[in-house]
Amino acid sequence: MRLDYFELIDQIIDLSNVDEKIVIRASVPNESTIFEGHFPGHPLVPGVLLIEAMAQASGYLILALNEFQQMPFLVQVKEAKLRTFVLPGSELVVDASREHDGSGYAVTRTSIQCDGKKICNAQLVFRLMPYPVQELENYVQKRAESLGLQTVGS
Repeated sequence: MRLDYFELIDQIIDLSNVDEKIVIRASVPNESTIFEGHFPGHPLVPGVLLIEAMAQASGYLILALNEFQQMPFLVQVKEAKLRTFVLPGSELVVDASREHDGSGYAVTRTSIQCDGKKICNAQLVFRLMPYPVQELENYVQKRAESLGLQTVGS
């Protein structure tokens, strides 16, 4: 995880086009400026970053399933539950599966586990749109490749 850059995914562990599911790994750093304010003397990963990690995993799943033809933008977080705290140095496993795709939207069901225990989950809704600028499309494809996700033509 590079919290400062909102790069919360470290590696794609598994991707199934048939089951429409992805599993990723995210290693929380031991130190980050985020922990200085959240919370002094008791550092915790902010819940919004856990939701963002689930959104990023879901986004890579959607990108793979639609062959990078459209960019998924998070538009709704539903049924989110944060069950416990996540400490610096934690190893997280995030999984996401696609529940629906159509009419320009995709819906995923996603969760995060740490040490085999579910720590949070949510249903997420994404709007699928053309990439607004070529720079973003290039970045997304390059980042996906660095995580082990092959892009079209690879």
